[in-house]
Amino acid sequence: MTTSAKRKKAIQKKDDLNLSAAPIELDENALSVLEKRYLKKDEKGNPVEKPQDLFYRVAQNIAEADKKYDKDADVSALAKEFYDLMAQMIFLPNSPTLMNAGRQLQQLSACFVLPIEDSMDSIFETLKNTALIHKSGGGTGFSFSRLRPKNDTVKTTSGVSSGPVSFMHVFNAATEAIKQGGTRRGANMAILRVDHPDILEFITCKDKNESLNNFNISVAVTDAFMEALKNNDYYQLLNPRTNQFAGKLKAQEVFDKIVLQAWKNGEPGIVFIDRMNAQNPTPTLEKIYSTNPCGEQPLLAYESCNLGSINLGKFVKDGKILWDDIGVAVKIAVHFLDNVIDANRYPLAQIGKVTRSNRKVGLGVMGWADMLLYLGIPYGSEQSIELAQKLMQFISQKAQETSQELAQKRGAFENFKNSIFAQGKPIRNATLTTIAPTGTIGIIAGASGGIEPIFAIAYKRMQCLDGQDMHIVHPYFEKIAKENGFYSKELMEKIAKSGSVKDIEEVPQKFRDIFVTSHDITPSQHIKMQAAFQKYVDNAVSKTVNFANSATQEDVKEVYMLSYEMGCKGVTVYRDGSRNIQVLAHQKEESPQAVSQEKKRPRIRPSRTAGYTYLMATGCQKLYLTINEDAKGPCEVFVQLGKSGGCPTSNVEAIGRLVSIALRSNVELDAIIEQLKGIRCPMPAMAEGGVILSCADAVAKALELYKRDKQMPGLFEQSAVLNSIEHPKFLDVKTDNFTAAYQNANTAGVCPQCPECGMMLSF
Repeated sequence: MTTSAKRKKAIQKKDDLNLSAAPIELDENALSVLEKRYLKKDEKGNPVEKPQDLFYRVAQNIAEADKKYDKDADVSALAKEFYDLMAQMIFLPNSPTLMNAGRQLQQLSACFVLPIEDSMDSIFETLKNTALIHKSGGGTGFSFSRLRPKNDTVKTTSGVSSGPVSFMHVFNAATEAIKQGGTRRGANMAILRVDHPDILEFITCKDKNESLNNFNISVAVTDAFMEALKNNDYYQLLNPRTNQFAGKLKAQEVFDKIVLQAWKNGEPGIVFIDRMNAQNPTPTLEKIYSTNPCGEQPLLAYESCNLGSINLGKFVKDGKILWDDIGVAVKIAVHFLDNVIDANRYPLAQIGKVTRSNRKVGLGVMGWADMLLYLGIPYGSEQSIELAQKLMQFISQKAQETSQELAQKRGAFENFKNSIFAQGKPIRNATLTTIAPTGTIGIIAGASGGIEPIFAIAYKRMQCLDGQDMHIVHPYFEKIAKENGFYSKELMEKIAKSGSVKDIEEVPQKFRDIFVTSHDITPSQHIKMQAAFQKYVDNAVSKTVNFANSATQEDVKEVYMLSYEMGCKGVTVYRDGSRNIQVLAHQKEESPQAVSQEKKRPRIRPSRTAGYTYLMATGCQKLYLTINEDAKGPCEVFVQLGKSGGCPTSNVEAIGRLVSIALRSNVELDAIIEQLKGIRCPMPAMAEGGVILSCADAVAKALELYKRDKQMPGLFEQSAVLNSIEHPKFLDVKTDNFTAAYQNANTAGVCPQCPECGMMLSF
């Protein structure tokens, strides 16, 4: 059969799907997403292409890659296949492909993993490469596990290291700086092995919601750790610099800390790193150390992967699944994704080399919850779990068949002989399937995200487009309600308050059973669904176990343990309302009390308070700080700077007043300390407790002393102990006249700084 005849046959089969008949149908939210992120714009920011132009642009560009393997390829016919699949929302590739294909940038991958070795050269080379990837619209994953721990030896400087978490802050700041310059905000994944000596610091590094806000974090949990956890035993820590024993921790205590933090704000997640490596398709090349930002794509160093998802909601007719049509869509989609690898313009030559040598793709699904609704199957039921496994097995099989067919025409991937497939039939791609969250492409397709259940019948997607909220009502429920005579505007408003119909009596019971939401499903049902898909997914599954706000830490523990036992590669949880801002939220009415709380006023100071006074050394004068308490805790701070007047005294008085207002407005003490600590002036003071960098820094460190004293009752009153940890005072260092030089230069509160550049003078 000739190439053109084969193509004609493929088109005929595709036409059986009736892909080219219907016009593009997009709802208001989809149009908004396309206009803001995907469509070409002129210099004024106005779109210069329509959605159909976008799909033609992408289809034509990706189809052109066929010419690399067949000069006589019918690119137009293939482009039409690709266009029809996208235009009818049957298949969509990941966002960078939609944004950049056929445009100047031409960077088409969503997922990248970059290595970080234990050297400053490697760290900052990776930081530079990260910036290039973020600018091009990709997300980056890192393992910080190879960095030496905090306070470890640095031979080149005879100093000590600052540890992995400190460098995470450097990467976070860089991402913050460039996020407005790229096509979308950069996203990062930070992973640290559970046996790294800094694991406890890592687990709590996102304790504050505003910390490291450009990172997702996950603990790389080993089988050895899980075995120690099972046996209520200790496990060993290893120094990555020496690969030597560096102490031990009780597995249960570490696990409890992970659970507590995840319960508090959803992070860290967990990845089962040994399981990922056990299923690494090229184990002799390199180990897997990290994943992409959402955790579904384990990758080697300098490897990227392009993803795409089939919309399962499009394959139900008259209550039956269109299996043959799914098979055809899978074949076209795998062909598309393999072409993307060749059409891609990689941000680094090394990434292109590694990616082309393994040719990993990640075909997944969206609209799974929609498919179940159309079939009348409750999400989480045994029937839904069984169907999930059957469906993913079918998709995986069709994807593998297509990849093997492509290998016959184009050759197997370069590292095939070093892969787990070496003894079998040649295959084009080292991996074929991935379940991604499909956030924005799900909005474009009007489909439920990934394999997630419906979040709510009505909900609000918070700040998803330049801070803009989206209000979403599930269209199928509205359709069913109208067809069955129980629709009303009042009912929709009632449902919107909770998002669920579980307890809405106006909705017939059979529909309440079918229209279950994420909070109606038990944690074990969430994990069973994830495990069912994972069984036939090459890479990993992005799945969040959504908890109601009332969920306990024991609930989180159960999910983590069950995910390991059932063969998942990782797990993420989120307790509703555990963050100040969350992506999905029910459309609850604001109460007068909630509105009034936006205008906060500090609580009234009582007529009588008592507290502690601390003496701190500063480069200006001795600083005295008094912190007083009321019935709710610390409520005010008074700061006095020696006997001097002028600006230094007025500045520390202002600090004291502002700290007092913050305390009486229920701002956490740690947040105040974080804002003040580390502020520098030209005249630091050397003290027993370390360097006092400025008066503001002294206030922060005095507040830390207060916090310590409150946590260790009785210590403050024990003068013998107190004297052994005396509060900071001047020390003579380097030269005998060090302190005198500073004090002489500080007459009348004047700091010793250069009048030309403002830098601190040296003595």
